[in-house]
Amino acid sequence: MRDWIRRHRTKLTFAGVILAVMMVAALGYVYHLLNRPFLPPEIIVAKRVSAAAQNEAAIFMPPPSKAKMKPKNRDRNVYFGDLHVHSRLSFDSYIFGNRLSVDEAYRFAKGEEMDNAVGEKMQLSAPLDFAAITDHAESFGLFEGCAQPNKSAAAERLCQRFETPNANFFLELREAGEKRPMQRLPLGPPEQQIELARSTWQHVTAMAEKHNNPGRFTSFAAYEYSPPLKNRGKLHRNIIFRNSYVSAYAISAFEAATEIDVWQHLATNCRAPCEAISIPHNPNKSWGLAFAGITIDGDVYRPQDWAMRRDYEPLVEMFQIKGNSECAIGVGTKDEACGFEQFLPVCADDAEIGITTSCIHQTSMARDGLKFGLRLKNKLGFNPLKFGMIGSTDTHNSTPGDAEEWDFRGASGVLSAPAEDRINTRGSRGRELLERNPGGLVAVWAAENTRNALFDAMQRKEVYATSGTRIRLRFFGSFQNMTQVMQAAHPARAAYRLGVPMGGHLKPQAGQTGGVNFFVWALRDPHAAPLDKVQIVKAWLQDGEVKEQIFDVACSNGRVADPTTRKCAPLKPSPDKADCRLPKNIGAGELKAIWQDSDYEANAAAFYYSRVIQVPSCRWSSYDAIRLQQAPPNTITNTTTDMAWSSPVWIDGAE
Repeated sequence: MRDWIRRHRTKLTFAGVILAVMMVAALGYVYHLLNRPFLPPEIIVAKRVSAAAQNEAAIFMPPPSKAKMKPKNRDRNVYFGDLHVHSRLSFDSYIFGNRLSVDEAYRFAKGEEMDNAVGEKMQLSAPLDFAAITDHAESFGLFEGCAQPNKSAAAERLCQRFETPNANFFLELREAGEKRPMQRLPLGPPEQQIELARSTWQHVTAMAEKHNNPGRFTSFAAYEYSPPLKNRGKLHRNIIFRNSYVSAYAISAFEAATEIDVWQHLATNCRAPCEAISIPHNPNKSWGLAFAGITIDGDVYRPQDWAMRRDYEPLVEMFQIKGNSECAIGVGTKDEACGFEQFLPVCADDAEIGITTSCIHQTSMARDGLKFGLRLKNKLGFNPLKFGMIGSTDTHNSTPGDAEEWDFRGASGVLSAPAEDRINTRGSRGRELLERNPGGLVAVWAAENTRNALFDAMQRKEVYATSGTRIRLRFFGSFQNMTQVMQAAHPARAAYRLGVPMGGHLKPQAGQTGGVNFFVWALRDPHAAPLDKVQIVKAWLQDGEVKEQIFDVACSNGRVADPTTRKCAPLKPSPDKADCRLPKNIGAGELKAIWQDSDYEANAAAFYYSRVIQVPSCRWSSYDAIRLQQAPPNTITNTTTDMAWSSPVWIDGAE
């Protein structure tokens, strides 16, 4: 397909450049045009001129480092990656103006510099250890179909519409997809489209094979199953394959009506040595369907459906560019940290799951999903919602792991770039741009950087989520005294011997007395803000109801938790507004603690996970304001307290 951006870039005349500069100067006119859903070529040119005028030198960005191979480690290394990334193969990414390929996306993950659709430079400060490019399966075959000769006039017009960034076209396609069952675009006979979709899948898997380099960089064959929900809701799944043995085709919403169909497809079409997991998309916009046990079609899960979910979905993506899905204030909790990167309102009491949209249902939050799992254990005899927690980006710019605040260039091509648009665009689209964040990362504890080692760790849930920084986090639980771990020459080795790591399960012994112990250990990302504190979140089943409590267990600057509130006094530092420098002597580079829950009741069903909070630092909107030499927007917070969340440790008896 023809590339509008590059074609017009190379054919610019001197008069065209002058016109573009004049258009940028006429800000009111430009704002009017930028709020139009259709972006004609001259506006793209204007955006490129605006991007070129940004003062990138005003921003301190760490010089990029090269990948370092970590030797195999019996105590396991931490590896950082991204399991939710879109290249130009995704229809929405292409409509947004992204033209970077799957191959370029993997190269970016390995540390290469790339330009986005308007010329802003993007590069990781450190390469990722692994990535999966998860383009929408519903897009597979689309561009091959448009490249076919002898298309109908209607198909030709449809294909031409993809060539110009157009928000309205994206919304039209989504709205059409909401009709059940979902229908393919009229680009040719269905049989031909199916074959073309298979050829796209073959290309995706070939790119994963090309870039996989055991020990140095791991690439997983993957795709996203993406059935539309009304009002841009999400009930998607990212399908990640262990190795080069994959199913013959990527199942899409054209073939699979619900997630249950996806699991059944994997059970039938991905048998050993093929193996795959299904990771639910960040659930905050699932309109309550994420953990309610109800499909997109309103069918209630049967016990066998819950069993398939348990087997295929060991993880949940709980943080990405569309926000935080750990928890929400007013939705089963008063936990103040639940307001982090959370912008949707809480649903009213009479909200209907899957029907009431644009608000947060209790069954959309990961912590509440974990709580529901405790109750399901009593009903089903097993807990199908015993999942680990990960972050990823969901970027539509072909930029895996680009979650650093200073490097955020939006996540939707020309529709969220350059900086002028991201922080100054008015109307609902401007509000939405400001509410986006750079996304998160998934961290995996594994002995080595290979597909098998990483996939095994994901299945045993020895993983954690971050909001974009590379905090190193360990979390272990045990019924034994873990005090010796703090003085051990190899603390993690001692903790493995005495207990279980994040994602693990503790089984109370007969006559169990005393409390449960936890070892938590966090190290700051050297490129990010210092650590404020480490917390442990506890939830337990009591008389059929699930209770929760939050404990500050390690705080920086010598603070100790109040014995009544279980909280440390707050720090109130703020970064310098002129250049985002952090105040000195605030926060910690390392926090670790042994914490005992002396209130644990023997044999009570419970889960615990750790949460690390950094001291406040500049949010991406502050960095963009510095680039533009203007005040940051006053409609949103311009600082952030980045976080990391471990997967839980469960205590719920034998299974």
